Amino acid sequence: MRKWRVIIFSLIGLLAQMNLPAADAGTKKVYILPIREEITHSLVYKVRRGVKEAMEAKADLLVVDMDTNGGEGQAMEEIMVILSQFKGETVSYVNNKAFSAGAIICFATHEIYMAPQSVIGAAAPVLPSADGAGIQALPDTIEAKIGSAISALVRASAQKNGHNPEVADAMIKKTKELKIDGKVINEKGQILTLTNTEAEEEYGDPPTPLLSAGTVESLDALLDQLGYAKAERTVIKATGAEKLGTWINAISPLLLIIGIIGIYIEIKTPGVILPAVVAVLAFLLYFLGGYVAGLSGMEWIIVFVVGFGLVLGELLLHPGTIIPGLIGFGLILISLVMAMVDWYPGMPTLPTLPQLRLPLENLTIALAASLVIGAILARFLPKTHIYRSLVSQSASGVASVAAQEQEQAARVGQTGVAISNLRPGGKAQFGDQILDVITQGEMIPKGSTVRILRHSGAEAVVELVS
Repeated sequence: MRKWRVIIFSLIGLLAQMNLPAADAGTKKVYILPIREEITHSLVYKVRRGVKEAMEAKADLLVVDMDTNGGEGQAMEEIMVILSQFKGETVSYVNNKAFSAGAIICFATHEIYMAPQSVIGAAAPVLPSADGAGIQALPDTIEAKIGSAISALVRASAQKNGHNPEVADAMIKKTKELKIDGKVINEKGQILTLTNTEAEEEYGDPPTPLLSAGTVESLDALLDQLGYAKAERTVIKATGAEKLGTWINAISPLLLIIGIIGIYIEIKTPGVILPAVVAVLAFLLYFLGGYVAGLSGMEWIIVFVVGFGLVLGELLLHPGTIIPGLIGFGLILISLVMAMVDWYPGMPTLPTLPQLRLPLENLTIALAASLVIGAILARFLPKTHIYRSLVSQSASGVASVAAQEQEQAARVGQTGVAISNLRPGGKAQFGDQILDVITQGEMIPKGSTVRILRHSGAEAVVELVS
Protein backbone atom coordinates (compact mmCIF):
# COMPACT_ATOMS: atom_id res chain seq x y z
CA MET A 1 0.00 0.00 0.00
CA ARG A 2 2.80 2.37 0.91
CA LYS A 3 4.44 1.65 -2.44
CA TRP A 4 1.27 2.65 -4.30
CA ARG A 5 1.04 5.88 -2.27
CA VAL A 6 4.57 6.80 -3.29
CA ILE A 7 3.75 6.15 -6.95
CA ILE A 8 0.49 8.19 -6.79
CA PHE A 9 2.14 11.19 -5.08
CA SER A 10 5.04 11.04 -7.54
CA LEU A 11 2.57 11.20 -10.46
CA ILE A 12 0.74 14.12 -8.87
CA GLY A 13 4.03 15.97 -8.43
CA LEU A 14 5.01 15.29 -12.03
CA LEU A 15 1.64 16.57 -13.32
CA ALA A 16 1.97 19.68 -11.19
CA GLN A 17 5.39 20.38 -12.69
CA MET A 18 4.01 19.84 -16.20
CA ASN A 19 1.25 22.38 -15.51
CA LEU A 20 3.54 25.03 -14.04
CA PRO A 21 3.84 27.01 -17.31
CA ALA A 22 0.06 27.61 -17.23
CA ALA A 23 0.62 29.98 -14.31
CA ASP A 24 3.66 31.60 -15.90
CA ALA A 25 3.60 35.08 -17.39
CA GLY A 26 4.09 33.47 -20.80
CA THR A 27 0.40 32.59 -20.86
CA LYS A 28 -0.62 36.25 -20.76
CA LYS A 29 -2.14 37.61 -23.96
CA VAL A 30 -1.37 40.97 -25.54
CA TYR A 31 -3.20 42.46 -28.52
CA ILE A 32 -1.43 45.24 -30.41
CA LEU A 33 -3.51 47.71 -32.42
CA PRO A 34 -1.35 49.71 -34.85
CA ILE A 35 -2.78 53.08 -35.92
CA ARG A 36 -0.53 54.21 -38.76
CA GLU A 37 -3.07 55.84 -41.06
CA GLU A 38 -5.57 58.67 -41.11
CA ILE A 39 -8.39 58.08 -38.65
CA THR A 40 -11.43 57.24 -40.80
CA HIS A 41 -14.38 54.86 -40.68
CA SER A 42 -12.35 52.09 -42.30
CA LEU A 43 -10.05 52.29 -39.27
CA VAL A 44 -13.09 52.13 -36.99
CA TYR A 45 -13.94 48.74 -38.50
CA LYS A 46 -10.41 47.43 -37.90
CA VAL A 47 -10.44 48.69 -34.30
CA ARG A 48 -13.87 47.20 -33.63
CA ARG A 49 -12.90 43.82 -35.05
CA GLY A 50 -9.60 43.81 -33.16
CA VAL A 51 -11.12 44.76 -29.81
CA LYS A 52 -13.78 42.08 -30.15
CA GLU A 53 -11.11 39.49 -30.99
CA ALA A 54 -9.13 40.59 -27.93
CA MET A 55 -12.21 40.32 -25.72
CA GLU A 56 -13.09 36.86 -27.06
CA ALA A 57 -9.49 35.75 -26.44
CA LYS A 58 -9.66 37.21 -22.89
CA ALA A 59 -6.53 39.27 -23.56
CA ASP A 60 -4.83 40.88 -20.58
CA LEU A 61 -3.48 43.96 -22.37
CA LEU A 62 -4.46 46.02 -25.41
CA VAL A 63 -1.75 48.35 -26.77
CA VAL A 64 -2.65 51.16 -29.18
CA ASP A 65 0.56 51.65 -31.18
CA MET A 66 0.01 55.23 -32.36
CA ASP A 67 1.64 57.14 -35.23
CA THR A 68 -0.93 59.37 -36.94
CA ASN A 69 -1.64 62.95 -37.98
CA GLY A 70 -5.28 62.59 -36.90
CA GLY A 71 -8.49 62.38 -38.91
CA GLU A 72 -12.28 62.46 -38.66
CA GLY A 73 -13.97 63.51 -35.43
CA GLN A 74 -16.85 61.04 -35.72
CA ALA A 75 -14.48 58.14 -36.36
CA MET A 76 -12.41 59.26 -33.37
CA GLU A 77 -15.47 59.23 -31.07
CA GLU A 78 -16.47 55.76 -32.24
CA ILE A 79 -12.95 54.42 -31.61
CA MET A 80 -12.98 55.88 -28.07
CA VAL A 81 -16.28 54.15 -27.34
CA ILE A 82 -14.97 50.85 -28.76
CA LEU A 83 -11.79 51.01 -26.64
CA SER A 84 -13.90 51.57 -23.52
CA GLN A 85 -15.55 48.16 -24.10
CA PHE A 86 -12.27 46.33 -23.44
CA LYS A 87 -12.19 45.25 -19.78
CA GLY A 88 -8.48 44.55 -19.49
CA GLU A 89 -5.54 46.96 -19.30
CA THR A 90 -5.23 49.51 -22.14
CA VAL A 91 -2.09 51.45 -23.04
CA SER A 92 -1.27 54.00 -25.76
CA TYR A 93 2.28 54.02 -27.12
CA VAL A 94 3.02 57.20 -29.07
CA ASN A 95 5.44 55.72 -31.57
CA ASN A 96 6.52 58.98 -33.23
CA LYS A 97 3.43 61.23 -33.21
CA ALA A 98 -0.18 61.44 -32.05
CA PHE A 99 -1.76 64.60 -33.42
CA SER A 100 -5.35 65.81 -33.39
CA ALA A 101 -7.80 62.85 -33.21
CA GLY A 102 -4.86 60.52 -32.46
CA ALA A 103 -3.97 62.52 -29.33
CA ILE A 104 -7.59 62.45 -28.16
CA ILE A 105 -7.82 58.67 -28.60
CA CYS A 106 -4.82 58.28 -26.29
CA PHE A 107 -6.92 59.71 -23.43
CA ALA A 108 -9.28 56.74 -23.86
CA THR A 109 -6.58 54.33 -22.58
CA HIS A 110 -5.45 53.77 -18.99
CA GLU A 111 -1.82 54.79 -19.56
CA ILE A 112 0.17 56.71 -22.16
CA TYR A 113 3.81 55.98 -22.97
CA MET A 114 5.95 57.73 -25.57
CA ALA A 115 8.93 56.87 -27.74
CA PRO A 116 12.06 59.08 -27.70
CA GLN A 117 11.57 62.33 -29.68
CA SER A 118 7.85 61.67 -30.08
CA VAL A 119 5.12 64.34 -29.81
CA ILE A 120 1.46 64.47 -28.83
CA GLY A 121 -1.20 67.18 -29.03
CA ALA A 122 -2.57 69.82 -31.45
CA ALA A 123 -6.09 68.44 -31.15
CA ALA A 124 -8.11 71.53 -32.10
CA PRO A 125 -10.87 70.77 -34.67
CA VAL A 126 -10.17 71.86 -38.27
CA LEU A 127 -11.76 71.50 -41.71
CA PRO A 128 -10.25 70.20 -44.96
CA SER A 129 -9.40 73.04 -47.35
CA ALA A 130 -11.60 73.69 -50.37
CA ASP A 131 -9.12 72.08 -52.76
CA GLY A 132 -8.64 69.09 -50.44
CA ALA A 133 -4.88 69.66 -50.35
CA GLY A 134 -4.67 70.93 -46.77
CA ILE A 135 -6.68 72.17 -43.80
CA GLN A 136 -8.33 75.42 -42.81
CA ALA A 137 -9.38 76.88 -39.49
CA LEU A 138 -13.02 76.81 -38.45
CA PRO A 139 -14.97 80.06 -38.02
CA ASP A 140 -14.69 81.26 -34.40
CA THR A 141 -18.32 80.48 -33.46
CA ILE A 142 -18.26 76.97 -34.93
CA GLU A 143 -14.81 76.31 -33.47
CA ALA A 144 -16.01 77.30 -30.00
CA LYS A 145 -19.09 75.08 -30.31
CA ILE A 146 -17.31 71.99 -31.67
CA GLY A 147 -14.29 72.54 -29.42
CA SER A 148 -16.50 72.70 -26.34
CA ALA A 149 -18.25 69.43 -27.25
CA ILE A 150 -14.99 67.59 -27.99
CA SER A 151 -13.36 69.04 -24.87
CA ALA A 152 -16.17 67.71 -22.68
CA LEU A 153 -15.86 64.28 -24.30
CA VAL A 154 -12.10 64.16 -23.78
CA ARG A 155 -12.24 65.51 -20.20
CA ALA A 156 -14.70 62.76 -19.29
CA SER A 157 -12.42 60.14 -20.84
CA ALA A 158 -9.34 61.64 -19.14
CA GLN A 159 -11.01 61.65 -15.73
CA LYS A 160 -12.16 58.06 -16.16
CA ASN A 161 -8.64 56.86 -17.04
CA GLY A 162 -6.69 58.94 -14.55
CA HIS A 163 -5.26 61.60 -16.91
CA ASN A 164 -5.19 65.33 -16.23
CA PRO A 165 -8.31 66.81 -17.89
CA GLU A 166 -6.70 70.27 -17.95
CA VAL A 167 -4.02 68.92 -20.29
CA ALA A 168 -6.71 67.55 -22.61
CA ASP A 169 -8.48 70.93 -22.56
CA ALA A 170 -5.30 72.79 -23.49
CA MET A 171 -4.75 70.49 -26.50
CA ILE A 172 -8.18 71.40 -27.90
CA LYS A 173 -8.94 75.00 -26.87
CA LYS A 174 -6.84 78.01 -27.86
CA THR A 175 -8.57 79.95 -25.08
CA LYS A 176 -7.12 77.64 -22.42
CA GLU A 177 -4.07 78.64 -20.39
CA LEU A 178 -2.41 75.69 -18.66
CA LYS A 179 -0.54 76.68 -15.52
CA ILE A 180 0.74 74.19 -12.92
CA ASP A 181 2.95 74.94 -9.90
CA GLY A 182 3.25 78.54 -11.09
CA LYS A 183 4.68 77.47 -14.44
CA VAL A 184 2.82 78.36 -17.63
CA ILE A 185 2.92 75.20 -19.71
CA ASN A 186 0.61 76.51 -22.44
CA GLU A 187 -0.11 80.17 -23.09
CA LYS A 188 -3.59 81.40 -23.90
CA GLY A 189 -4.06 81.57 -27.67
CA GLN A 190 -1.86 78.52 -28.27
CA ILE A 191 -2.75 74.82 -28.69
CA LEU A 192 -0.79 72.49 -26.45
CA THR A 193 1.62 70.04 -28.07
CA LEU A 194 4.07 68.08 -25.90
CA THR A 195 7.34 66.31 -26.57
CA ASN A 196 7.99 63.06 -24.77
CA THR A 197 10.21 64.78 -22.17
CA GLU A 198 7.66 67.53 -21.57
CA ALA A 199 4.82 65.01 -21.26
CA GLU A 200 6.62 62.95 -18.60
CA GLU A 201 7.72 65.93 -16.48
CA GLU A 202 6.28 65.74 -12.96
CA TYR A 203 4.24 68.43 -11.22
CA GLY A 204 2.28 68.82 -8.00
CA ASP A 205 2.56 67.29 -4.55
CA PRO A 206 2.95 64.36 -4.64
CA PRO A 207 4.70 64.69 -8.02
CA THR A 208 2.80 63.13 -10.93
CA PRO A 209 3.64 63.10 -14.65
CA LEU A 210 1.92 65.73 -16.75
CA LEU A 211 0.64 63.11 -19.23
CA SER A 212 3.11 60.38 -20.17
CA ALA A 213 3.92 57.52 -17.81
CA GLY A 214 7.42 57.41 -19.31
CA THR A 215 9.65 57.33 -22.36
CA VAL A 216 10.35 53.83 -23.68
CA GLU A 217 12.73 52.97 -26.51
CA SER A 218 10.49 50.53 -28.35
CA LEU A 219 7.27 48.55 -28.18
CA ASP A 220 9.25 45.47 -27.10
CA ALA A 221 10.84 47.46 -24.28
CA LEU A 222 7.39 48.71 -23.23
CA LEU A 223 5.95 45.19 -23.02
CA ASP A 224 9.01 44.13 -21.03
CA GLN A 225 8.55 47.05 -18.63
CA LEU A 226 4.86 46.22 -18.17
CA GLY A 227 5.62 42.55 -17.44
CA TYR A 228 4.48 41.13 -20.78
CA ALA A 229 7.86 40.24 -22.30
CA LYS A 230 6.91 36.56 -22.64
CA ALA A 231 3.26 37.15 -23.39
CA GLU A 232 1.51 35.75 -26.45
CA ARG A 233 1.26 38.64 -28.92
CA THR A 234 -1.35 39.24 -31.60
CA VAL A 235 -1.08 42.19 -34.00
CA ILE A 236 -4.42 43.39 -35.34
CA LYS A 237 -3.93 43.81 -39.09
CA ALA A 238 -6.16 45.44 -41.68
CA THR A 239 -7.94 42.91 -43.87
CA GLY A 240 -8.25 45.16 -46.91
CA ALA A 241 -12.03 44.82 -46.74
CA GLU A 242 -12.53 47.72 -44.31
CA LYS A 243 -12.78 50.33 -47.09
CA LEU A 244 -15.27 48.12 -48.92
CA GLY A 245 -17.30 47.93 -45.71
CA THR A 246 -17.27 51.73 -45.42
CA TRP A 247 -18.77 52.03 -48.90
CA ILE A 248 -21.35 49.29 -48.36
CA ASN A 249 -22.57 50.68 -45.03
CA ALA A 250 -22.83 54.17 -46.50
CA ILE A 251 -25.50 52.85 -48.89
CA SER A 252 -27.10 50.29 -46.55
CA PRO A 253 -30.55 52.02 -46.64
CA LEU A 254 -30.38 51.95 -50.46
CA LEU A 255 -29.51 48.23 -50.41
CA LEU A 256 -32.55 47.58 -48.20
CA ILE A 257 -34.77 49.53 -50.58
CA ILE A 258 -33.46 47.58 -53.59
CA GLY A 259 -34.02 44.29 -51.74
CA ILE A 260 -37.60 45.14 -50.69
CA ILE A 261 -38.59 46.48 -54.13
CA GLY A 262 -36.98 43.46 -55.81
CA ILE A 263 -39.15 41.12 -53.73
CA TYR A 264 -42.24 43.23 -54.48
CA ILE A 265 -41.65 43.07 -58.23
CA GLU A 266 -40.98 39.32 -58.07
CA ILE A 267 -44.32 38.79 -56.29
CA LYS A 268 -46.08 40.85 -58.96
CA THR A 269 -44.30 39.05 -61.81
CA PRO A 270 -43.82 35.51 -60.47
CA GLY A 271 -41.30 33.38 -62.33
CA VAL A 272 -39.26 36.25 -63.81
CA ILE A 273 -36.42 35.49 -61.33
CA LEU A 274 -34.31 38.59 -62.16
CA PRO A 275 -35.97 40.84 -59.50
CA ALA A 276 -35.51 38.08 -56.91
CA VAL A 277 -31.82 37.69 -57.87
CA VAL A 278 -31.27 41.46 -57.53
CA ALA A 279 -33.05 41.44 -54.16
CA VAL A 280 -30.94 38.55 -52.85
CA LEU A 281 -27.71 40.25 -53.98
CA ALA A 282 -28.76 43.51 -52.30
CA PHE A 283 -29.50 41.76 -49.00
CA LEU A 284 -26.24 39.78 -49.19
CA LEU A 285 -24.29 43.02 -49.66
CA TYR A 286 -26.16 44.52 -46.71
CA PHE A 287 -25.19 41.61 -44.44
CA LEU A 288 -21.63 41.64 -45.80
CA GLY A 289 -21.35 45.31 -44.82
CA GLY A 290 -22.29 44.49 -41.23
CA TYR A 291 -19.81 41.62 -41.14
CA VAL A 292 -16.90 43.67 -42.53
CA ALA A 293 -17.73 46.49 -40.10
CA GLY A 294 -17.19 44.05 -37.23
CA LEU A 295 -20.80 44.23 -36.05
CA SER A 296 -23.03 41.28 -35.13
CA GLY A 297 -21.77 38.86 -37.75
CA MET A 298 -23.10 36.62 -40.50
CA GLU A 299 -25.26 34.43 -38.27
CA TRP A 300 -28.19 36.75 -38.94
CA ILE A 301 -28.19 35.63 -42.58
CA ILE A 302 -29.50 32.28 -41.32
CA VAL A 303 -32.31 34.05 -39.45
CA PHE A 304 -33.09 36.06 -42.60
CA VAL A 305 -33.17 32.95 -44.80
CA VAL A 306 -35.51 31.15 -42.37
CA GLY A 307 -37.82 34.19 -42.27
CA PHE A 308 -37.74 34.58 -46.05
CA GLY A 309 -38.57 30.88 -46.44
CA LEU A 310 -41.59 31.20 -44.14
CA VAL A 311 -42.87 34.20 -46.10
CA LEU A 312 -42.45 32.39 -49.44
CA GLY A 313 -44.20 29.36 -48.00
CA GLU A 314 -47.08 31.56 -46.93
CA LEU A 315 -47.35 33.09 -50.41
CA LEU A 316 -46.81 30.01 -52.56
CA LEU A 317 -47.63 26.86 -50.57
CA HIS A 318 -50.27 27.65 -47.99
CA PRO A 319 -51.69 31.13 -48.63
CA GLY A 320 -54.08 32.50 -46.06
CA THR A 321 -52.61 30.79 -43.00
CA ILE A 322 -51.08 34.15 -41.88
CA ILE A 323 -49.08 32.91 -38.85
CA PRO A 324 -46.04 31.51 -40.77
CA GLY A 325 -45.96 34.66 -42.86
CA LEU A 326 -46.09 36.92 -39.80
CA ILE A 327 -43.35 34.93 -38.06
CA GLY A 328 -41.23 35.03 -41.21
CA PHE A 329 -41.73 38.77 -41.63
CA GLY A 330 -40.76 39.28 -37.98
CA LEU A 331 -37.59 37.21 -38.42
CA ILE A 332 -36.65 39.22 -41.51
CA LEU A 333 -37.02 42.52 -39.64
CA ILE A 334 -35.06 41.22 -36.63
CA SER A 335 -32.22 39.95 -38.82
CA LEU A 336 -31.97 43.23 -40.76
CA VAL A 337 -31.74 45.21 -37.52
CA MET A 338 -29.43 42.86 -35.62
CA ALA A 339 -26.99 42.60 -38.54
CA MET A 340 -26.03 46.23 -37.81
CA VAL A 341 -26.03 46.10 -33.99
CA ASP A 342 -22.61 46.71 -32.41
CA TRP A 343 -22.43 43.77 -29.97
CA TYR A 344 -19.41 42.90 -27.80
CA PRO A 345 -18.49 39.68 -25.97
CA GLY A 346 -19.95 39.66 -22.48
CA MET A 347 -22.80 42.03 -23.32
CA PRO A 348 -26.43 41.06 -22.57
CA THR A 349 -28.14 39.18 -25.40
CA LEU A 350 -30.75 41.91 -25.86
CA PRO A 351 -29.34 45.11 -27.39
CA THR A 352 -29.80 48.51 -25.76
CA LEU A 353 -31.64 51.41 -27.36
CA PRO A 354 -28.40 53.25 -28.30
CA GLN A 355 -27.22 50.09 -30.07
CA LEU A 356 -30.51 49.88 -31.98
CA ARG A 357 -30.68 53.54 -32.99
CA LEU A 358 -28.71 53.46 -36.26
CA PRO A 359 -30.07 50.15 -37.65
CA LEU A 360 -33.63 51.19 -36.80
CA GLU A 361 -33.09 54.54 -38.54
CA ASN A 362 -31.78 52.78 -41.65
CA LEU A 363 -34.66 50.28 -41.67
CA THR A 364 -37.28 53.01 -41.14
CA ILE A 365 -35.86 55.04 -44.04
CA ALA A 366 -35.82 51.95 -46.24
CA LEU A 367 -39.39 50.89 -45.39
CA ALA A 368 -40.78 54.41 -45.89
CA ALA A 369 -39.01 54.81 -49.23
CA SER A 370 -40.08 51.32 -50.32
CA LEU A 371 -43.74 52.08 -49.57
CA VAL A 372 -43.59 55.23 -51.71
CA ILE A 373 -41.74 53.51 -54.55
CA GLY A 374 -44.03 50.48 -54.31
CA ALA A 375 -47.13 52.69 -54.57
CA ILE A 376 -45.70 54.41 -57.64
CA LEU A 377 -44.82 51.08 -59.26
CA ALA A 378 -48.24 49.62 -58.49
CA ARG A 379 -49.85 52.52 -60.35
CA PHE A 380 -47.56 52.92 -63.34
CA LEU A 381 -45.58 49.67 -63.77
CA PRO A 382 -48.48 47.59 -65.23
CA LYS A 383 -48.80 50.19 -68.02
CA THR A 384 -45.18 49.92 -69.10
CA HIS A 385 -43.74 47.80 -71.91
CA ILE A 386 -41.16 46.34 -69.49
CA TYR A 387 -43.88 45.02 -67.18
CA ARG A 388 -45.82 43.47 -70.07
CA SER A 389 -42.64 41.81 -71.30
CA LEU A 390 -41.87 40.43 -67.84
CA VAL A 391 -45.39 39.11 -67.36
CA SER A 392 -45.33 37.61 -70.84
CA GLN A 393 -42.07 35.78 -70.08
CA SER A 394 -43.23 34.51 -66.71
CA ALA A 395 -46.83 33.53 -67.42
CA SER A 396 -47.17 29.74 -67.85
CA GLY A 397 -49.48 28.57 -70.69
CA VAL A 398 -50.21 32.12 -71.90
CA ALA A 399 -49.04 32.86 -75.43
CA SER A 400 -48.97 36.63 -75.08
CA VAL A 401 -49.85 39.52 -72.81
CA ALA A 402 -52.97 40.16 -74.86
CA ALA A 403 -54.10 36.56 -74.48
CA GLN A 404 -53.50 36.71 -70.73
CA GLU A 405 -55.49 39.94 -70.45
CA GLN A 406 -58.34 38.38 -72.46
CA GLU A 407 -58.36 35.34 -70.21
CA GLN A 408 -58.45 37.50 -67.08
CA ALA A 409 -61.24 39.67 -68.53
CA ALA A 410 -63.28 36.55 -69.31
CA ARG A 411 -63.09 35.46 -65.66
CA VAL A 412 -64.62 38.68 -64.29
CA GLY A 413 -68.04 37.90 -62.85
CA GLN A 414 -67.37 34.14 -62.52
CA THR A 415 -68.31 32.51 -59.24
CA GLY A 416 -66.40 29.77 -57.51
CA VAL A 417 -65.61 28.24 -54.12
CA ALA A 418 -62.85 29.25 -51.71
CA ILE A 419 -60.76 26.14 -51.10
CA SER A 420 -58.76 27.84 -48.32
CA ASN A 421 -59.50 30.53 -45.80
CA LEU A 422 -59.02 33.92 -47.47
CA ARG A 423 -57.20 36.13 -44.93
CA PRO A 424 -57.27 38.04 -47.26
CA GLY A 425 -55.22 35.95 -49.73
CA GLY A 426 -55.74 32.30 -50.56
CA LYS A 427 -56.99 29.99 -53.28
CA ALA A 428 -60.38 29.45 -54.91
CA GLN A 429 -61.67 27.04 -57.58
CA PHE A 430 -63.58 28.26 -60.63
CA GLY A 431 -64.71 25.30 -62.72
CA ASP A 432 -61.57 23.27 -63.39
CA GLN A 433 -59.18 26.14 -62.55
CA ILE A 434 -57.62 26.84 -59.15
CA LEU A 435 -56.55 30.49 -58.89
CA ASP A 436 -54.66 32.65 -56.43
CA VAL A 437 -57.20 35.12 -55.13
CA ILE A 438 -57.32 38.03 -52.73
CA THR A 439 -60.26 39.77 -51.08
CA GLN A 440 -60.71 43.52 -50.68
CA GLY A 441 -59.68 43.21 -47.05
CA GLU A 442 -62.40 41.06 -45.51
CA MET A 443 -61.83 37.52 -44.21
CA ILE A 444 -63.77 34.83 -46.09
CA PRO A 445 -63.96 31.28 -44.67
CA LYS A 446 -63.13 28.17 -46.67
CA GLY A 447 -66.09 26.74 -48.61
CA SER A 448 -67.71 30.14 -49.24
CA THR A 449 -68.94 31.17 -52.67
CA VAL A 450 -66.93 34.02 -54.16
CA ARG A 451 -67.16 36.17 -57.29
CA ILE A 452 -64.27 37.63 -59.34
CA LEU A 453 -64.42 41.43 -59.48
CA ARG A 454 -61.15 42.20 -61.29
CA HIS A 455 -57.48 41.22 -61.35
CA SER A 456 -54.48 42.69 -59.57
CA GLY A 457 -51.42 41.40 -61.39
CA ALA A 458 -51.71 37.61 -61.42
CA GLU A 459 -54.26 37.49 -58.57
CA ALA A 460 -58.05 37.61 -58.91
CA VAL A 461 -59.79 40.09 -56.59
CA VAL A 462 -62.92 38.43 -55.18
CA GLU A 463 -65.92 39.22 -52.99
CA LEU A 464 -68.22 37.04 -50.92
CA VAL A 465 -71.46 36.01 -52.64
CA SER A 466 -74.18 36.10 -50.02
